[in-house]
Amino acid sequence: MTVSGKKQQAKIMPQQCVACGTCLDVCPRGAISIFHGSYAQVDPGRCVGCGLCTRECPANIIQLEVIA
Repeated sequence: MTVSGKKQQAKIMPQQCVACGTCLDVCPRGAISIFHGSYAQVDPGRCVGCGLCTRECPANIIQLEVIA
């Protein structure tokens, strides 16, 4: 997705992630995985910046950021 013509991508704050897996369930591209059972991480090659994970994260630790 884009904001003002700029591509966005999900960013997860790993130190605050509880690895609940909610974001995995809602990501339409399968761009999120749980790293060593500790926290979620985004595959930048698969994330399209749709924002579904940001809306569903119960800990509110996923943000969309503009990428170059």
